[in-house]
Amino acid sequence: MPQLKLSYFDMHGGRAEPVRLALHIGGVAFEDHRFAFPEFAEVRKATPFGQVPTLDVDGTRFTQSDALLRYAGKLAGLYPTDPLQALYCDEVTYVVEEAGAKMGPTFRMSGEEQKAARLALVNGSMPVYLGWLQQRLQAQGGEYFSDGRLTVADLKVFIDVRALNSGRFDHVPTDLVERVAPALNAHMQRIGETPAIKTYYAQFAAK
Repeated sequence: MPQLKLSYFDMHGGRAEPVRLALHIGGVAFEDHRFAFPEFAEVRKATPFGQVPTLDVDGTRFTQSDALLRYAGKLAGLYPTDPLQALYCDEVTYVVEEAGAKMGPTFRMSGEEQKAARLALVNGSMPVYLGWLQQRLQAQGGEYFSDGRLTVADLKVFIDVRALNSGRFDHVPTDLVERVAPALNAHMQRIGETPAIKTYYAQFAAK
């Protein structure tokens, strides 16, 4: 097994969290390098594009969160081997990533500018992508997004929906998902009850 070091902010969420979960669920050993936000200015100097997460694999540094997630999924047995099911999996992860990219610029805003930008998303693209994800989930049987089992696509959506429900995003209603795509909330709750995921978060609650 390769030596792995995953570097990201010290938070439960964000682009690295599905990778952390995948490796944990698969029992894949890795160094979970977490750092505080003020440290990012120094950390980013050693990253390919000034951004995180990064994954060091036997000393070689890789970037791009969905690429890292797919790799982690393969190591953990959470990525489909069938080409069509892999396509379903990738499509879902890319949709979530694209939605996150639309939200990204709002974190550099404040006040009325941020409010207007986020409300535009809440009333525009967010219901579209959430509705599409719900349709994809239901078309696949309603429990998982791909392969009839837990894959990295489920982890990616799980983290995204949990974040939208958290109240951490000003001007994003915490009931948005429930209003426009309730099946995604049911999916989030079901995935969150996965024993390995419960164990993962319990270790932090105990500290």
